[in-house]
Amino acid sequence: MAALQEFFSSMSSLVWGPPMLILLLGTGIYLTIRLKGVSISKVPHAITLIFKKDKNSSEGDVSAFEALATALSSTIGTGNIAGVATAIAVGGPGAAFWMWMAALVGMATKFAEGVLAVKYRVKNKAGEMAGGPMYYIQEGLGEKWKPLSIFFAACGVMVAWLGIGATVQANSMADALNANFGIKPLYTGIVLSILVGAVVLGGIKRIAKVASKIVPLMSVIYIGGTLYIILSHIGELPAAVGLIINSAFNGQAAVGGFAGAGVMLALRKGISRGIFSNEAGLGSAPIAHAAAKTDSPVRQGLIAMLGTLIDTIIICSLTTLTIIMTGVWNNGMTGAALTTEAFNVGMPGPGGLVIAIGIIFFAFSTTLGWCYYGEKCIEYLLGTKAIKPYKFIYILCILMGATVKLELIWAISDVVNGLMAFPNLVALLGLSGVVISMTKDYFNNVDIKESEELKTIA
Repeated sequence: MAALQEFFSSMSSLVWGPPMLILLLGTGIYLTIRLKGVSISKVPHAITLIFKKDKNSSEGDVSAFEALATALSSTIGTGNIAGVATAIAVGGPGAAFWMWMAALVGMATKFAEGVLAVKYRVKNKAGEMAGGPMYYIQEGLGEKWKPLSIFFAACGVMVAWLGIGATVQANSMADALNANFGIKPLYTGIVLSILVGAVVLGGIKRIAKVASKIVPLMSVIYIGGTLYIILSHIGELPAAVGLIINSAFNGQAAVGGFAGAGVMLALRKGISRGIFSNEAGLGSAPIAHAAAKTDSPVRQGLIAMLGTLIDTIIICSLTTLTIIMTGVWNNGMTGAALTTEAFNVGMPGPGGLVIAIGIIFFAFSTTLGWCYYGEKCIEYLLGTKAIKPYKFIYILCILMGATVKLELIWAISDVVNGLMAFPNLVALLGLSGVVISMTKDYFNNVDIKESEELKTIA
């Protein structure tokens, strides 16, 4: 086990080295500039679209909100609790700053993913929409790029089984339930497998309906808890923000049980954990957005980018501030245990229970979303006949994840996540012209409609 962990830790350092960080940030920065900041300036417009039905839509399986909820169900997960805590524990408070920067430019990346997902989606034999990087690589870049599509889909299946999907979520849930209620990890794995199986057998429509109920509920519970702690320690807010910014550029000296972290480590951990949480650039969310009932790729792209805003700019930031403002960030703990300690300090009594409930909801919803992502990837590779065997293995991975050590699971996740991102980022850069052209056309039409409405009112 130790040898495996060392191997994947070394691979993680290689995969998430400077080239990947440059590619991720560079793609986001490039798209943000070329799109003239649409991903930031048009956030209010995007929010108004969430609950508006696309009147011109004739295709799609789920509503725009359900597509966003499905995408969020896979991003608002244990990465918001355990992943952020791990980034701070290993990379120092400065990791949070780089997480924010990655998220801001990642909104443009997520926007482009949503646009291309709807633009190049196809209808499968069952009459359902299928889309995502494997389709826009092949259809957008051309047949000669199909090997890259195959590589992405293969990585997607691996991430579902051994990355963000089954194993990490089961592991974090089992860890939380064992620590708070003394429930054996194997029992958690068995119950989670049964519940996930009951939902995913109903396909995207059942997953979307469950996600649209769970995501808002779990978000309110967790956000409410963090806000209570932050407001209770509001006097510590300026110092916490100052520590984050200072550590981002100057590194963090050894304090207490914290071994010390340099700027590069803070940057690497911040970006990798941020991507692990919001998945901007990973290529997973467009698989869900491809199923939305809309005929407007840009419209869905705008809704898609809100996922990164909600996940990282809001929820991950609240976790970060809770950990730092309660003063537990350098106590030697990591993962969900560190966030739990912050809640126990900031909210004595019910704090640990809030985290336990949050992890249960977060982990369950993420396993649902990622089962669907992996399903679409395996369908692209081997056809619909491979879906049932895929789901069987997925459930076995949940059982395995509940009983394997946390450190090994996170190391494997980092590696497969990074491998999945590469083909998607290549496609986003190669098809950026398509995204830019469609975005200009969309907002030109929006401006015309608004102008006509104003004339009518006048």
